[in-house]
Amino acid sequence: MSDNHHEEAHTGPIKTPKQLLLASFFSFVIPIFAIIGLVIYVTSADKPAAGAVNPEKAIAERIQKVGMVEVRDANRPLKGGEEVFKAQCTACHTSGAAGAPKVGDAAAWSARIKTGFETLVQSALKGKGAMAPQGGGDFNDTEIARAVAYMANASGGKFDEPAAPAAAGGDAAAAAAPAASR
Repeated sequence: MSDNHHEEAHTGPIKTPKQLLLASFFSFVIPIFAIIGLVIYVTSADKPAAGAVNPEKAIAERIQKVGMVEVRDANRPLKGGEEVFKAQCTACHTSGAAGAPKVGDAAAWSARIKTGFETLVQSALKGKGAMAPQGGGDFNDTEIARAVAYMANASGGKFDEPAAPAAAGGDAAAAAAPAASR
């Protein structure tokens, strides 16, 4: 009787293969449902809605127009070609990055200079190759044209630096057009 009791003590609660299969299945399924329940509990907590701290600002951001208007000082003095070059163009045209012709490299600029000043300015304003459009950025079109004149003249060109556009009532487009080459 003690031998039989001894064998009984070493056996577990699982006596059949069906019980083993069910125990294995539930040992994986129950923790998964417990984790899912915890995640649902944590994520369902009340959270302040976006913009609840400043509802006026949140409403304004949601209903704002796609485009924005930036007001600039139209009467500010125009920057010179060298100043615009140092601020906008030097990163690529000093090192020759992305195939940009280096300032001072007459061989690289000669074919470009032959296309004419207006073509060079339009390439700068609208972009060409790896160069992004410069028009509409921090500098107006006349300032970009001045930078183009500076780079071309430093590389063998003979272009006049464009003058400031005429005041109100004048033909601003004609005044912004660069002077013919000397």
